Amino acid sequence: MNSEIRKYWPQYKWSNVFAMIKNMKQHPRRHKEPFRDKLVVITGATAGIGYYTARKYAAMGAHLIMVNRNPQKSERVRREIAEEFGTPAEYVIADLALLADIQRVGQYLLALEKPIDVLIHNAGVHLQSRQETSEGLEVNLVIHYLCPLLITRMLMPKYQRDRTGRIIFVSSEAYRFAVWGLDLEDLQWKRRRYSGVKAYGAGKLAQILSMHIFARELAPYNITINTMHPGMVRTESGKDNTRFYQWYKKNIIDKYSDSPEVSAEALYYLGVSPEATHITDVFFHLTTEEELTPPARDLEAAEALWKRTREILHERGAVL
Repeated sequence: MNSEIRKYWPQYKWSNVFAMIKNMKQHPRRHKEPFRDKLVVITGATAGIGYYTARKYAAMGAHLIMVNRNPQKSERVRREIAEEFGTPAEYVIADLALLADIQRVGQYLLALEKPIDVLIHNAGVHLQSRQETSEGLEVNLVIHYLCPLLITRMLMPKYQRDRTGRIIFVSSEAYRFAVWGLDLEDLQWKRRRYSGVKAYGAGKLAQILSMHIFARELAPYNITINTMHPGMVRTESGKDNTRFYQWYKKNIIDKYSDSPEVSAEALYYLGVSPEATHITDVFFHLTTEEELTPPARDLEAAEALWKRTREILHERGAVL
């Protein structure tokens, strides 16, 4: 870790922090034009940011495919959208913490004849203690990094064919908690003491680093890919954590947070606005472009992470 400190410390600038604080007071840009008959895919669309984003796109005429874990909640949202907006909505049930389910979703989307105009990787989780899937992977790493990585990778042939589309990773300013970058030898937090905040930040940092690789690969096909911080908004994230965390979230965090409708407006702007047509490989704070921290713009680290990810997936019979 000392080598990472020596590497990144001289690159840090206070202006970067001040810009983030300033951006926290900004409202998102809005786009008022409809998006009729366009296809939008959203993961984690039964609550919070995903739910309000699904409603926003449906209200503007888009066709929706939601990727969710809960069948009952999915059907409720689908029925609600059909009744209120009269737009087509369907859903795919999958546990996005499992590689088998992630690959099944990727195959389903790959087989679609209609182009995917906007793909929003929104599904997320916040854990206070380390949890591992039945496939032996740390949950936070899978949902925030491996899931959007694999689905996007599986859709490459479709994007190459359709040559249209925008991809948005719902990220977080919490990536900054990975101050000195990623520990590639312990991405799953087996050796270190688990920290919910640091693990969450590491997962988001990994997601951002993967954006750089994808942006380079997708550029020839007119596909853009960006990440965005959705603002400080009320969500159900962490609802299964300790009682103290639930109390703290309800009485402190949520009390000073905005409605997820703010995030939905930003995600609509980034997915639809002509002003964002050719912008790619950028981190947005809502709709404001923001300079990334040194570890998050390290292309060598992005390449090394990609290589390590291949090894992790290969050990479990998956291919990147």
